[in-house]
Amino acid sequence: MFSSWAWSTSLDRDFSTVIERVKRATVGILRHHHNDASSRQAVRSPQLTIRGTGVLLQDGYLLTARHAVERQQGSRRIVPRTIAVLTSDLHELPATLVGEQTVVDIVVYRVDPTLLPPSLLSVPFGKNDPKPGDEVFTVGYPLGWGPAMSFGRVGNPRTFLPTAHTRLIQVDLSACRGNSGGGLFNASGELVGMVHAIIQTESMQEERRCSRFAFAVPGSLIGRVADALIHGKHLVFPKLGLRLTAAKLGTQWRIAVASATGPARKGGIHRGDILLSVNQIPLATAAELKTFLLEHAVPGQPLTFEILRDGSIHRLTIEPS
Repeated sequence: MFSSWAWSTSLDRDFSTVIERVKRATVGILRHHHNDASSRQAVRSPQLTIRGTGVLLQDGYLLTARHAVERQQGSRRIVPRTIAVLTSDLHELPATLVGEQTVVDIVVYRVDPTLLPPSLLSVPFGKNDPKPGDEVFTVGYPLGWGPAMSFGRVGNPRTFLPTAHTRLIQVDLSACRGNSGGGLFNASGELVGMVHAIIQTESMQEERRCSRFAFAVPGSLIGRVADALIHGKHLVFPKLGLRLTAAKLGTQWRIAVASATGPARKGGIHRGDILLSVNQIPLATAAELKTFLLEHAVPGQPLTFEILRDGSIHRLTIEPS
């Protein structure tokens, strides 16, 4: 029951005002429909179908998930140069592509600021990532309907799925197909994540596509990527030249080096080395190393690895490309 959530009463603003602001900063991503003159139905009544959700940042910049706007073009999935979005008070607005980042499933568009109705607002990024148990909510267009609000709590803020190359925040709140690209907000209405995926658990009916097991890209990473795209920077993530595998040490599984090329080989890492830590941060999985590189490292920044080789611990410095 939503009434059981103990939303903080120490906020300076009324929570209903926070929700209203977030709702007015949330838009639906309209599905593209080809204008086919031979289609009598298309001529009689143009269709209005929402396929995803987006959230407005300052100056008309619009953040959403790449997979929420992709279109099929022949054998390829492409990101369109322009899309149409629908505001909560039913204004349809065009948005132009600013940039995309496939590694973290993010795309930024921009609505011409002169076209923005006064009713539209923007949201800020949160200063801190949410912790387990923190109360969060999302506003979006589940199954093409909305704007709808959903409330819940953060579960595991460091989980991984094969659909993303970085860590995800697991959240216990209701989300459906159509929520993708929508913001995940803390109780102050700050953006702390972006809805990425769900794991369907409530029904065997595929068409429902809803769950209380949702996942979001962390806001700290979104902010870094969005800032680079908005300022026309080519954000390059560091590369080590490592191919990793799993190795069992006693009863514990660890990550081992299957092959080392480029910076890793130059830094002294060998095939069979067990990676224990990077910059004194323990490593248990390959996904954790990838997340560290995406969120905390830049090309050319020296990294200190602690490795286990032939029963001895070594410290190596690697400069990623």
